[in-house]
Amino acid sequence: MEIPDVKEKWSGQVNTVTIGATQSEGGTRGRTVTIGGASGIPFLNFDGEMPNPPAIAMEVFDIQPATWSKPLEEVYGDVWSDPPAWARRVKELGADLVNLRLVSTHPDEGNRSAEEAVETVQAVLEAVDLPLIVWGCQVPEKDQRVMPKVAEATQGENCLLGAATETDYRTLTAAAQAYGHKLIALAPCDINKTKQVNILITDMGYPLEDIVIYPTTAALGYGMEYIYSILERGRLAALSGDRLLAQPVTLDVGYEAWRAKEAKADDELADAWGPACQRGPAWEAVTATTFLQAGADLLVMCHPKAVEAARSAVSQLVGEELAVPIG
Repeated sequence: MEIPDVKEKWSGQVNTVTIGATQSEGGTRGRTVTIGGASGIPFLNFDGEMPNPPAIAMEVFDIQPATWSKPLEEVYGDVWSDPPAWARRVKELGADLVNLRLVSTHPDEGNRSAEEAVETVQAVLEAVDLPLIVWGCQVPEKDQRVMPKVAEATQGENCLLGAATETDYRTLTAAAQAYGHKLIALAPCDINKTKQVNILITDMGYPLEDIVIYPTTAALGYGMEYIYSILERGRLAALSGDRLLAQPVTLDVGYEAWRAKEAKADDELADAWGPACQRGPAWEAVTATTFLQAGADLLVMCHPKAVEAARSAVSQLVGEELAVPIG
């Protein structure tokens, strides 16, 4: 198809955010990951540049997941009680980053201390040299005690810390700024709410250019059309010059996809829906590839088959060999 010789004149560009720090940069990571930088609609190279293809982080919990399905257990069941071993597994599976969740610090999931959380984070950092994303347990009172200690212990590593919200942003923002980390700004998938969280964070003096926005999302079949339209509107606003929306976007694809009943249902539905070992990864893969086209810059994923499919889609869309072989 011949591309018409008419181009949109975008006045804005998505910020770039680099996660991780090598030894020469004061850290211990083997490499860094840069996301963002797009100056046009995703994957339309005639519309603008896309200098950094979307990156993929893979999940690591600090305790055994309570609700993960059998297809995920088959991949991680032998390591999911050992966070460093789990981190090594996701590196073997081709992750760009490790997405570490400190679930066990939750008051109802073990209530581990900040000191125990720091030990886990340091063990994961020693186990693999990938850049690190660290989430608290999403209980503000506990995260306010845990995450500053984690930020201090990982000073120099340039981690991505999550998450600052409209009602709970001061402590994490101050810790990220004090110890040199990037920050996830979490809001409902609503453009005005996203901008409001960014305003609150930057009012504390934190650089807008160091924020990665996380608009809470959904999976295939659960409001995807609505989420896609909001993500698309946000990206178009960024390209049109709205600085409060010009941040890279991260989406929690694996979590959302694998809690859909179609992904996690057992094989008693195989005759109607297909076997779970194919259905779950396919649900995650379709969710991922859809949101990539809406402008997602960083996906958090679970199953290696879904990761492989997402990488293959990106490599085809950008015309480069980016897929990581999965054994």
